[in-house]
Amino acid sequence: MKRALITIDYTNDFVAEDGALTCGEPAQNLDEKITELNQAFLDSGDFVVLAVDVHDEDDPFHPETKLFPPHNIRNTEGRNLYGSLQPWFEKNQRHENLHYMDKTRYSAFAGTDLDVKLRERGIHEVHLTGVCTDICVLHTAVDAYNLGYRIVIHKDAVASFNHPGHEWALGHFESVLGADIQE
Repeated sequence: MKRALITIDYTNDFVAEDGALTCGEPAQNLDEKITELNQAFLDSGDFVVLAVDVHDEDDPFHPETKLFPPHNIRNTEGRNLYGSLQPWFEKNQRHENLHYMDKTRYSAFAGTDLDVKLRERGIHEVHLTGVCTDICVLHTAVDAYNLGYRIVIHKDAVASFNHPGHEWALGHFESVLGADIQE
């Protein structure tokens, strides 16, 4: 079965200590693991997707404008990938199995060509990492489920700024979406 690793929103604004909407230390502790997983999937010939939230400053039409402080604003340092993932991306960005994509909603599938990219490659299994477990990772997993993908969540490579929400989402992935939870 062909697989894809989708790393969601692992950016400075979501992870760095001074990030606009940071998950803080729990997300910072994922740095090495997330980069290792991306490299391992790329080395094994799997498809690797970096799904990165993008917003325009003061966008009055985006629903998140009313819910969260400005974050991942286009062309800002906050939108760069966090830690070792940024240099890893710069080194590998021309690899045929690496796809960097913008997303404007919680789910990496909403309003993007992600489903098309996966189906073109015959992919039936998606592995999810990144932040926030109970927001963007969750919504991506729900859409993957509704599109018929097998879902694997890497428990040691997801985090949130809301610990109870993080724990709830991990249970939801397994009990409601039938996801495989891997350490």
